[in-house]
Amino acid sequence: MREQPIGEAVEDDEREAVIAYHRGDTRAAIATLLEDVRHLRRQLALTEAAMGRGMTRGWRPTYDRD
Repeated sequence: MREQPIGEAVEDDEREAVIAYHRGDTRAAIATLLEDVRHLRRQLALTEAAMGRGMTRGWRPTYDRD
């Protein structure tokens, strides 16, 4: 058996928890996660619009992972 680093084990547990919450329906799990992503992107856009440039010294949020 291969030893997993702690971060990997947590990610696997999270995946299993999401799938278990949806009673094994992976399509429903993916749909829920995509809805969450859309919601969080909207929240980020609203925050960006309300935030002053001076408050963050020119920093702008990114919508995609690098």
